[in-house]
Amino acid sequence: MRTMSWSSHCLLLCFLVALGSSTPSAAAAGTATEPDNPEQAYAAVDSFLRDQLETLGIPGAAIAVVRDGRQVHSGAFGDAAPSGRPMTPQTPVLLASTSKSLTAIAVMQQVEAGRLRLDEPVRAYLPWFTLDDPRSPDITVRHLLHQTSGMSSRDTAFEGSLAQEPEALEEAVRALAGSPLAGEPGQRFHYASANYNILGLLVQTVANQPFGEYLKQHVLGPLGMVHSHTTAAAAREDNAAEGYYRWFSSFWVETDVPAPAAGMPSSTLYASAEDLGRLLTALLNGGRYGDVRILQPGSVAEMFEPRTSVDEAKGYGMGWFTRPLVESVDPAAPAPAAGELPLLLEHQGEWGNSHTYLAVVPESGLGVALVINGNDTAAPSRLKAIDTNILRILHGHSPIPAVVIEDWLQQSSWAVSLALLLAELLSLWLSLSVLFRRRFARLGRWALPVWTAVALALDALALWLCLIYAPARFDTDLLVIIRQFPDVGVPLVPVLGLAILWPVPRTVLLVIEALRHASRGVP
Repeated sequence: MRTMSWSSHCLLLCFLVALGSSTPSAAAAGTATEPDNPEQAYAAVDSFLRDQLETLGIPGAAIAVVRDGRQVHSGAFGDAAPSGRPMTPQTPVLLASTSKSLTAIAVMQQVEAGRLRLDEPVRAYLPWFTLDDPRSPDITVRHLLHQTSGMSSRDTAFEGSLAQEPEALEEAVRALAGSPLAGEPGQRFHYASANYNILGLLVQTVANQPFGEYLKQHVLGPLGMVHSHTTAAAAREDNAAEGYYRWFSSFWVETDVPAPAAGMPSSTLYASAEDLGRLLTALLNGGRYGDVRILQPGSVAEMFEPRTSVDEAKGYGMGWFTRPLVESVDPAAPAPAAGELPLLLEHQGEWGNSHTYLAVVPESGLGVALVINGNDTAAPSRLKAIDTNILRILHGHSPIPAVVIEDWLQQSSWAVSLALLLAELLSLWLSLSVLFRRRFARLGRWALPVWTAVALALDALALWLCLIYAPARFDTDLLVIIRQFPDVGVPLVPVLGLAILWPVPRTVLLVIEALRHASRGVP
C-alpha cells in the first residue's frame, strides 16, 4: 500500500492529537516510564488486542515485545485464514513498508564491506540509471536511504508489474526512466517506495546475487528468521496469513492483493511477529543477535539518525521515522518539551490487506513488532491507534479511544466510486433512449445540445477525479488504487471505460440526431 502520502498525513495528525493531550512523569526527565509490573502490562496489551479484534472485526493479529536485549513477550489472536486456522507468533504476514528496515540493513552491510559508498551517485553502480529529469545523475545512495532523492510515490509506482521472477526488480527500476522528479535531490523528504527498490537493486548488483537470496543468506538466516520470506510463494508454503480487506467500510473479506517481486526491497517481504522481534533485538543490541553480528554498532547508529525532516515533529533515518515518544507521558501531568522525551523510531506498513508496525526506543531498550492480516484503507487511523495505544500500555498508561481523522472523501471513497458508476450508467441509458426512442423530441430544440453538454461534463468529472484528483490527493497511481482498494477500484474500471470510449461516438450520434430533427422541422 504501500503504501501512500495520505497514510503519513494520518500518522502525523494522530501524533499531534496525542501530543496535545500528553504530559510527563519520569519522561519529563528524558527517561521512558515503565510499568511497575511488566507481566501485567503484557497481559493488558493482549487484552487490548483481543478487544480491538472484537470491536473492529479485525481478522487476526500477532505481537512481539523486546526489552533489554531479549524477547520478553509474544502473543497471537484471531484467525490467519477463512478456514479458522489460528494466527500464531510464527505466522508470516505481508510486511508492506516495514520491509524497508530490512533493506536498509542489507545496504549498510555492503557499505561496511566497501562495495557501496553512501555519498556516491547511484550511477557509479548502475551506469544506465536515469529518470526523466536532468538532475537524476545527482541522486546518491544516501538520498535513497533518507527518502530525499526527489522521487515521489505517485510518479514511481511499481505495482504495474506483477512479475515474480528475480529479473522483475531490475526491470522495474529501468522502467523509472520516464518518471519525473518532484524536487531537488538531497533537499527535501519525498516518500517513495522506489527509493528502496533501487537500493535493493544496488545490493543485488554489487553483491552479484539476487536480492532475495542475499537477504536470506545475510540477514534473515543469521537472525534465525525462519518464518520470514522474500516471495509470496515461499510465504504461502509456510502457512502465511491470508490478507483481509474491509469492503465498503463495513465487513472484512479475504482479499488477494498483488505482491510483485519488483517491490520486494520496499514493500513485499513477509515475516512473523516473532521473527521481527529477533530483528529488533539485533538492532537494539547494536547489530548483534546472540553470537551473530549482522551490523557494526556505528552502522546501526547511522541508520537510526534522522538526517532529514519530515515535518516539525518527525524526522527520517534509514528506513525509520523518528519522533518524540509522547506515549511515555502521563496524561495527568504538565506537558513536557518535545526535547525532554525519549526518541521513538518507528515504521508502519500499509498494504491493501495488511497492517504492520515496528517500533524501537533505544534509550530504554524497548522494541515492539505488530502484524495484522487486514487493513481498513477508508479509515486507517483506527489501526494506527492500535500501534500507539500499545506503546501507551507498555509505558504504564491506559489506551485512549481512536479518533477517525480521515476526511469524508477517504472514508466514503467507495460510495463516490459507486455513485460515479451509477451516474455513468444512467447517462448511457439516457443517451440510448434519446437515440433509439427519441425521448427528447418533444422537449424543444435545446434539449439535445444541453444533454450532450451535461453528459460530456459528467465524463470530464469522472476522468478528472480518477486520473488527476484522486492520484494527487492520495499521492499514488491509479493502478494502485484499483488493485489495492477493490471496493473503490473495481467500479472505477467501467467508469473509465465509459468516460473514455463512449463520449465521442455518443456526441457524434447525438449531433446527427439533432440535425435530423432540425431537418424535419422538429421544434
